[in-house]
Amino acid sequence: MPSVSKAQQQAAGIAKAIQKGERKAKPGTPSAEMAKMSGKNLDKFAKTKTKGLPKHVKKESFEQKLETALFS
Repeated sequence: MPSVSKAQQQAAGIAKAIQKGERKAKPGTPSAEMAKMSGKNLDKFAKTKTKGLPKHVKKESFEQKLETALFS
């Protein structure tokens, strides 16, 4: 599943750096939680093109997009 916002894509990029050991994880941050994901899934989020993506997505609209992606 690709990233739905620029913030999510950036967090995924930071999480990849954490997995590689290039950065240290700050406890409780989204990127630290994403670093626990598998490498393949993290790659899908991190390599999403940001052109046309919003900076942030409200929780309700993200849940709707997720539901649409999973059940359609």
